[in-house]
Amino acid sequence: MTSKMPNSDKWELIDNDSNSQWYGKKFNFDFSYIESDSIKNVVKAYTWRNCKEGNKSLNKLYCDITKFRVFSDFAVRYKISSFKTLTNNDIEMFISYLKTSISDRTKKPLSYQSQKTCLDCLKAIVRWGELYMPNEVPKTEIFTGNEYVGVNRKLKIDFIPDEVLEQINKALKNEKNPYVKYGIIILQSTGMRIGDMLKLTTDSVKPHLISGYTLTWYDHKNRKERQPMTIPNECAIAVEKLIEHTKELREQADDGIKDYLFINDIKRANAISNRIGEFDIISQNTYKWWLDSFIKNNGIRDTNGKYYNLTSHQFRRTLATDMLSKGTDLKAIQEVLGHSSPMTTKQSYADVKDKERAEVFKNVGIIGNINKVDETVITDKKDLIWFKENKDKGARMEDGYCTKPCSDGKICDRLLKRQKCYTCSRYITTPEYLQAHKNHLAELEKQLEGNIYGDHYAEHFLPTIEILKEIVKRLEEIQDGNN
Repeated sequence: MTSKMPNSDKWELIDNDSNSQWYGKKFNFDFSYIESDSIKNVVKAYTWRNCKEGNKSLNKLYCDITKFRVFSDFAVRYKISSFKTLTNNDIEMFISYLKTSISDRTKKPLSYQSQKTCLDCLKAIVRWGELYMPNEVPKTEIFTGNEYVGVNRKLKIDFIPDEVLEQINKALKNEKNPYVKYGIIILQSTGMRIGDMLKLTTDSVKPHLISGYTLTWYDHKNRKERQPMTIPNECAIAVEKLIEHTKELREQADDGIKDYLFINDIKRANAISNRIGEFDIISQNTYKWWLDSFIKNNGIRDTNGKYYNLTSHQFRRTLATDMLSKGTDLKAIQEVLGHSSPMTTKQSYADVKDKERAEVFKNVGIIGNINKVDETVITDKKDLIWFKENKDKGARMEDGYCTKPCSDGKICDRLLKRQKCYTCSRYITTPEYLQAHKNHLAELEKQLEGNIYGDHYAEHFLPTIEILKEIVKRLEEIQDGNN
């Protein structure tokens, strides 16, 4: 295997895997930046063998070699000429070096994720060396395994909040870029990976006698054709719109890419490209740039008022979360996402929105005697005076009170939308309204039982129902204690 490895430091490799997202793409590897011959030989062997055995895609290997430049610079600075002399102390020094490094591209300090990626690259090469070149790597363990686990680690991957998703869908109505407009609809409907979506073909949608439409695509990560997936009409329409939009482009494109939906004129997509006038499949980097522009152009912001950091993968996470929140079986979600294990789905992707919202009852302000509300509850003196003057009139609701119904002259949204008052720490209720809460709870449960509108309708009631159950339980405890 290694005897056929090129002798030069510069390789031109073409991805010949017809099932790869990067099929036909040319990658130019350059190892000349690595000063140590010992380190360079291991890195080249790692690249060559993984490439020829298909253990890693050419694109992943190219990214590894690009990221390895950071360690190479570190090795030169600290006079490290071989992998086998590395110690755990060297790794600690490298981590410190990463924290103070400046990106050549952005001219800013490396992000936490970039730091982790650089270390992971080094770790992958050393781990590979332990199997195939044991005499060229350390004999003892040099990685602790938790170098980048701590305060920055998220136990759950974020899903797109409902309020942000509402802004996105509203902005889509006037979006001029058809690839963004219809691509987001496809991502929301299917939860597919961005690389798979960009390789969708014109024959991916098929009519179905019962389901309406199904979508089939190739799962590049797992190297297999996905089973036809039932899709909503808007997803099928989105695919049809892209077929219409790219018709002329596909007629002019090469045979290898003429059936792809996400095909574009490079001149139009990237004015600085040196391949002006040619047609190609839209790259993931281009699509990411389009998403960033979409967010900024439409002023889509998070609850902190900052531009929302949207990624295509978040639609995948959001679909899983929505499905689990609506009671979909974890196994079914696993099949939709194409995970090999349901634990991957549960641990990293699927969260339960309704349970999280329902837990807000732990922060409900006061449940008990409203006349005992004092400065320990309402710390602002002005608010406390207002509350005491109005607690029996202006602040009163049929089954509780709001300690601050107005702010800056505006009525609180939670007060206007009665069903959300329970999730506010300014909300107060007492045992005298126990029956009112029970009646409200029974009313919502009845609506849920006779629901003819489906899961989406039901999910708006579930958090309130859970909170009401807890309020009733706690008020009954107080009532029993008084008796």
